[in-house]
Amino acid sequence: MALGASAGIGLGLGSISTSALARAAKLHVQAPYWYRFNVGEAEITVVSDGWQMLGDPSNSFLGVPKDEVRKELTDNFMNPSDMNIELNSFVVNSNGKMVLFDTGLGTSKMFGPKGGLLAKSLSDAGIKREDIDAVVISHGHIDHIGGIVDESGALMYPNAQVYMSQADFDYWTDERQMDSPWKKAFIIHARKNLLPVRDRLIFFKDEQEFLPGITAIAAPGHTLGHTMFNVESNGQSFFFVGDVSHHSVLLIENPRMEFLYDTDARQAVKTRLKMLSFLAENRIPILAYHFAWPGYGHFVKQGEGFRYLPAPMNMNL
Repeated sequence: MALGASAGIGLGLGSISTSALARAAKLHVQAPYWYRFNVGEAEITVVSDGWQMLGDPSNSFLGVPKDEVRKELTDNFMNPSDMNIELNSFVVNSNGKMVLFDTGLGTSKMFGPKGGLLAKSLSDAGIKREDIDAVVISHGHIDHIGGIVDESGALMYPNAQVYMSQADFDYWTDERQMDSPWKKAFIIHARKNLLPVRDRLIFFKDEQEFLPGITAIAAPGHTLGHTMFNVESNGQSFFFVGDVSHHSVLLIENPRMEFLYDTDARQAVKTRLKMLSFLAENRIPILAYHFAWPGYGHFVKQGEGFRYLPAPMNMNL
């Protein structure tokens, strides 16, 4: 097949000189890092904060032999030794409100230099930060709350109310929880971002529709107050699953695997099994924060685990 393809290419370019082909300069740029689609009457814009660099995935995905983690990635044509995961925030424009879900790493470089792109992605998508009415936080980890303020401490979304679980606010702003180097870094960054908005912070409850068409669904384990969200408009809906899973293969095909940054790994596994089963059985679309861009698709049951099926990108609104 390779020889046939090469022959076909050669025949097609027979009259074009190599010097003519070489004149085209390489552009070294990608498409803007946003993607837009509709759910009912709501317009959804996925806006990337870039990448979170985890390094050797066998150090972060736990509970099974390291060789099993590497084999599963290799079998799925993924790098078994160096992992970058996406940071997929999104904006819901519905009911006269602009609602941003999660704010990325912000100024933190704890997970490498590839994050912190959210402000640029929003601008590229034609969304002004001052037009954001609400910021919804899935949980208090550094890669979800890191962009609430800028380097100087000024609010990135000056007109927005902020919504999150009280359990996560209390835990990740508590200096008594600094019992490991990574938790210390998370809490310092959480205090920097969450304390300046304490006066505009609203705590939601499980199964509460706290904004029109947006309902909180408690999904504890990864953190005490980790929350998923059902986004609904005109009879259509999808679930933002946050960090129920950090990877579209690991933790999905083997949902009993654990993740390094889980507050309660056993509870995280229990929650993951429950939520993946519910979403697969009811064929509900999902948006995942850390899956390959733009992270929108479905879960289906597969053997003892599940499988993620990404939805085709629809470029015609």
